[in-house]
Amino acid sequence: MQTARHHLDDDIDDFDARPRRKRKKAKLWHKLLIAFGCLLIVLSGGGMVAVRMLTDHYEGLVAKEDILEGIPQVPPPPKGEKAPLNYLILGTDTRADEGVTSLEDQGNRSDVIMVAHVSKDRKNAFIFSIPRDSYVNVPPAGSWKGGDNKINSAMSFGGAKHAAKTVYELTKIPLNGAVIVNFQGVQTMVNAVGGVRVCIPYTVKSSFSDKVWPKGCHNLNPAEAEEFVRQRKGTPGGDLGRIKNQQHVIKGLIGKVKQDGLLANPGKMNDLISTAARSLTVDKSMNLTDLAIELKDIDQDNIKFATVPITGTMTTHAGSSVGLDMKGCEELFQAVRDDKADEWLAAHPQPEVASL
Repeated sequence: MQTARHHLDDDIDDFDARPRRKRKKAKLWHKLLIAFGCLLIVLSGGGMVAVRMLTDHYEGLVAKEDILEGIPQVPPPPKGEKAPLNYLILGTDTRADEGVTSLEDQGNRSDVIMVAHVSKDRKNAFIFSIPRDSYVNVPPAGSWKGGDNKINSAMSFGGAKHAAKTVYELTKIPLNGAVIVNFQGVQTMVNAVGGVRVCIPYTVKSSFSDKVWPKGCHNLNPAEAEEFVRQRKGTPGGDLGRIKNQQHVIKGLIGKVKQDGLLANPGKMNDLISTAARSLTVDKSMNLTDLAIELKDIDQDNIKFATVPITGTMTTHAGSSVGLDMKGCEELFQAVRDDKADEWLAAHPQPEVASL
């Protein structure tokens, strides 16, 4: 095992010297979390206003694809009862300006992999991240014969469907839907709410400028928020620390929406939800109006975050990889399957400062 000083990816060195393509790719974590966070925000606590707006606008703006093909369908609950909901969240570096128009195209890697769990009583949402370099079994697809590899390679071997299959085989968590964040169209999200306030229990130093964000609270404009969430080398815990940064921005965004009363402002809410809609692709089986009804009563304070248990980093044939604590992971996955995510989180409080 290596120490936290051996970072998990090699694509962030000198900001000014890096090619344009890699600079864009590094923004993806920020785009995914902002987009899906906004989806949860506008659906939770928005009541029927959010439902009506979703019906009128969102359904026609969001793209749909068959992402969960071949994955066992979730059986319907007994009549009169509700079952928990689970959604796969993927982010890719697909870009239309390079001639890639479908998420089924080969060659892209899923740089962001998360599962969102909504409790049976519809009062809580729990989102856990799987580090993109996690070393797991990736089933055969295309030229890949199957075996252990980085989990984000599944997308390049067989598209979004194969990434979904890989995550399902790892977690065995039944999926009600899948959400993919398209590369373009999300950089206006923070601007739509007028910036965010983040409160961090550690110091972050920018690798791209002389900016330093000391421990404490900071008001970030859109450009600063983007720079903040891209930090890895200047964040405790490296890549896992960057996940923490994403989560703090989401919390800041939620706080801004609540503080400014955007949910009660149809015009501003329309801008927010429309921006989120254009950045998302969802599984074709998902009915977003039904989803809005299911999520409308979740309090924003009850959206929690976690990262799967890991053992550290290691060198593999695929390069520097993340070793998963499979016993710990199975406890997490079982808790989600049993709708006991809140109990798991209480027994496994997430550290404020990430470490490997």
